[in-house]
Amino acid sequence: MIALGKLGEAAGKLLKARGETIAVAESSAGGLISASLLAVPGASAYFVGGGVIYTHKAREILTEIDFEQHPGMRSSSEPYAALLAETMRRRMDTTWGLAETGASGPGGNRYGDAAGHTCIALSGPVTRVFTLETGESDREANMWRFTEAALEALVAALGEMVTG
Repeated sequence: MIALGKLGEAAGKLLKARGETIAVAESSAGGLISASLLAVPGASAYFVGGGVIYTHKAREILTEIDFEQHPGMRSSSEPYAALLAETMRRRMDTTWGLAETGASGPGGNRYGDAAGHTCIALSGPVTRVFTLETGESDREANMWRFTEAALEALVAALGEMVTG
């Protein structure tokens, strides 16, 4: 968990140095992504807000994403993660949107994804979307692994912007 603190700190320093902001939506990480970013002193300079979008009701109320407007889309998919990241970025008027959606375990989800499945997306100056399969059913371990993957992607994208 120390590495996650360092990832949150690295992301926070890069965001702060660039004068950029972020909004986060997560489901199966349960708020750990946001907590990792918020654990850094001065996080209010870059963290605008976010939410744990854990249910259909939360999705409808917090994001106003209506799946009827997106035929064939489902949670725990790359297209949904990308839409969620972009929606949060736009709704919160931030530089970056970061989204995570998956199945932490110990069982899979209603869509047939196994425990340890998540999709992570970044929306902003650099766009990324990818799927992670841990192959593990340990709920807490998966939540931390999903958080680590999301923060690693954010730090890599921010680093790309600095060196690119």
